[in-house]
Amino acid sequence: MKKVLGMGNALTDILLQIENDSILNELSLPKGSMQLVNSNKSQEILDFFENSFRKMATGGSASNTINGITKLGLTAGFVGKLGKDSVGEFFHNDSLKNGVTPHITYSETPSGCCTVLVSPDGERTLCTFLGAACELDASDLKVEMFTGYDIFHIEGYLVQNHDLIRKAIILAKEAGLKVSIDLASFNVVESNLDFLHEIIKNYVDIVFANEEEARSYSGKTPLEALHYISEQCEIAVVKIGKDGSFIKSGSEIVQIQPRQSVCVDTTGAGDLYAAGFLFGIANGYSLEICGKIGSLVSGNVVEVLGAKMTDQVWETIHQEIKELVTE
Repeated sequence: MKKVLGMGNALTDILLQIENDSILNELSLPKGSMQLVNSNKSQEILDFFENSFRKMATGGSASNTINGITKLGLTAGFVGKLGKDSVGEFFHNDSLKNGVTPHITYSETPSGCCTVLVSPDGERTLCTFLGAACELDASDLKVEMFTGYDIFHIEGYLVQNHDLIRKAIILAKEAGLKVSIDLASFNVVESNLDFLHEIIKNYVDIVFANEEEARSYSGKTPLEALHYISEQCEIAVVKIGKDGSFIKSGSEIVQIQPRQSVCVDTTGAGDLYAAGFLFGIANGYSLEICGKIGSLVSGNVVEVLGAKMTDQVWETIHQEIKELVTE
């Protein structure tokens, strides 16, 4: 069975549900934004919610995808960087608990974390302290990290480090892996547009983008962007939220309807779509089945707080996948 390797920011998510959005105003945090914060601001936010219930889990876009892939039954690994502290220890141990092989390097800088404030309508406001995670460097990558894997998945948040991404995808290609990238954020796409065009045309096989990211990359509407991106890679996926997703490979185009869900928190929805889709690719399923599995997994994760689901939910997902592939 094929194996998947992911690379991304090794972040520990700290999830908090807030009673109303006025709290965001008090903390000067625009609703739905992703704010990079320093260690002092991160601590200020945590202190504000000192007596509130919090949930901790391994996070970061690629890490969420890789955790989903192992829950679906594939073998997977993760490349990232941690600090030598309790948060880093939690990330490492939780990865192992979830069946992920960690390929970790360490820094003297504190481990990265992301405080996720979830509004009553499910919208997320992210406050990210990157810490050691953003120190992952090209020099940390070794050929042996890629040995034995078949698919290499990168989160778009890393593309600002051009040397890191370029070395990673070259090592992956030399080892015979397919390369997958999730564009992750429209502002990251805008800031690294030329570089993204270069690597997608020359190295990337599978591209995941939501509507805003696709527009930033191509300047086009979702369906037009799908055609545009698919000319540069093997498989293009454009997600359009509650309206589902479009997939194109060569001349084949598939539209996937979304799973009807009661949204609690959108954290990890795109990451888990990628997990389901890549699981399908690894098993040789059709584009339609891959998209339906992605939609199924992402549709389930929005019904829980955070990007982690219970074993009972995963059992239900496994059963629904069996039904999908035998239709």
